[in-house]
Amino acid sequence: MAWLRPDEPDEAGRRRFRVLTPGTGEDTGQLVCANADDVHAAMARARAAQALWADVTVPERVRLMSAALQCIVDHAEDYVAELRRDTHRVELETLFIELFAAADAMNFYGRRAAKILAPHRTGLHLLRTKRAQIHHRPMGVVAVISPWNGPFILSINPTIQAVLAGNAVVIKPSEVTPWSGALAARIFTEAGFPKDLVQVVQGDGATGAALIAAEPDKVCFTGSVKTGRKIGAACGERLIPCTLELGGKDAMIVCADADLDRAAGGAVFGGVMNAGQYCSGTERIYVVREVADAFIAKVVDKVEALTPDVDYGPMIFEPQCDIIQRHLDDAVERGATLHCGGTVDNGYVRPAVLTGVTHDMALMTEETFGPILPIMVVDSEDEAIAIANDSAYGLGANVWSRDKGKAQRIASMLEVGAVSINDAALAYGALEVPFGGRKASGVGKVNGAEGLRNFTFAQPVLTERIGPKQEWIWYPYTDDKVDGLKKALKWMWGTPLRWFL
Repeated sequence: MAWLRPDEPDEAGRRRFRVLTPGTGEDTGQLVCANADDVHAAMARARAAQALWADVTVPERVRLMSAALQCIVDHAEDYVAELRRDTHRVELETLFIELFAAADAMNFYGRRAAKILAPHRTGLHLLRTKRAQIHHRPMGVVAVISPWNGPFILSINPTIQAVLAGNAVVIKPSEVTPWSGALAARIFTEAGFPKDLVQVVQGDGATGAALIAAEPDKVCFTGSVKTGRKIGAACGERLIPCTLELGGKDAMIVCADADLDRAAGGAVFGGVMNAGQYCSGTERIYVVREVADAFIAKVVDKVEALTPDVDYGPMIFEPQCDIIQRHLDDAVERGATLHCGGTVDNGYVRPAVLTGVTHDMALMTEETFGPILPIMVVDSEDEAIAIANDSAYGLGANVWSRDKGKAQRIASMLEVGAVSINDAALAYGALEVPFGGRKASGVGKVNGAEGLRNFTFAQPVLTERIGPKQEWIWYPYTDDKVDGLKKALKWMWGTPLRWFL
């Protein structure tokens, strides 16, 4: 059964699909893909709305964001039901991955936006007669292209930040989970934000390409490396700033002194939460040999206790099952031992634990994006660090040790964007910190003060503190000025004075 079933194009040639709920096959409606004309019309409306929104004060933007937050609080039950029609994710995960995280983002950035976005002065080390102030101006229209694995939060979180920063937003959700992106846009309308400030254009990859061709002022994309490269190239050709949050192959390092019960629990949660369908999921585990047997036994026990539709749901994008099956088959054929799970049935993948894995296997080098825990036994922590860094990805990692100092040292040697110690991936949910990857895991940062300001351009404004009629460097150029600059060069940077500049 496919979760997206093609329909006949409409009279204008727009592509159409029937959207089915993962695992159940319930028909949730027809998706009509916006064409280039539709996208350009949406962009024109967004530009008109943003021109007015840029003049709205930050406190007024925050007031409306508070109303959007209240919508989530008041309608949480209904929203959960809507989101589950797209994903069939278990209820608890839908609440904390999507709605809880969205409410937190609205409140967090609403409380801090005025301070983060306020103009601020900075001293000038050389131009002492000048005063500098940095203003954060809106970019304009932001295109948010969101994925199917976190279709609501990964649509609404960047939108929250972009709107508070003074931008309009056009969301292009994944065609696999279109109604979650539509809900994200609808909440802003229901909260009283201006018409057309936040819009959604539905469609597939061709719609996304049309959105970039319409030349938004910034693109915020979350998704696969393959698609991210295409979007990055398209943005580069048009000189459009972009943030690309791409795939991951997060490593877990279990030291000999780790709390094994906690580490095993963290491994299972990190690898199985959302059926393994998140970029910072734990996809490979390196455990030091002296505690390997005990750790593996604890992980297997915990995984075998998991129940479908209680602890995990189906794969949201059915073709992902084929990738998971290929990774499992390749690993077993190359000598890995499958301890439990690994069966695929009607879109559900039974969580699996494997040992005897190596970096010759796709399971350890390619993004699996499923509830699979491959465990590799290593002789030392140094070996674990070296192998963990042997990856094309660099999104996140987690380290487990009772010695916090040692864990910090290991973290400093990992070539990733974020590290959690004695816990599964935390960085995306810690809104105070920037989130982003290294290597093939992406470009740019989201979240934190840095992430909010990334939806603006920093505009320095310089004014005079002391206003002479003529600056000394202005015309006419004279021999005296040349001699003066030569003396100043030696005096200012050829003597200890340079330490005061």
